[in-house]
Amino acid sequence: MTTRTLKRNIFQRILGIPATKPPADPGCWEFGDGSLKIDLSRAPELSEPFGALHLESEAMPTRVMVMQDGSGGYRAFENKCAHAGRKLDPVPGTETIQCCSMGHRTYDYQGNVLSSEDDIKVRPLTVQAEDGTLVIEL
Repeated sequence: MTTRTLKRNIFQRILGIPATKPPADPGCWEFGDGSLKIDLSRAPELSEPFGALHLESEAMPTRVMVMQDGSGGYRAFENKCAHAGRKLDPVPGTETIQCCSMGHRTYDYQGNVLSSEDDIKVRPLTVQAEDGTLVIEL
């Protein structure tokens, strides 16, 4: 299977700089009682297909990358590449996510690695949409 890769320069890859950014409105999300809640009205990054953002705080047990997929649904993943621990990005126009490192490691939406012979997965998270709010259980 041939996989598409995101276009990044060599410095972005060496330094592990992801394309996915934190939200412009840091008040669009909150974490408590093991759940991450995102107010979609305050997260325009998630309003378009393949739009994404990454969320992290010392209070959370892991970093999270959340995205809108190509069919208007939402996906979330533990934002940690199984290869090098780097951050993940969606690959627009595909049903894949990719690590921001030199290796171009690519995963499907179930977390399976597609671009390597090993079988180390990333962890997809359950996302529920409730009245304009995404709820992600960590």
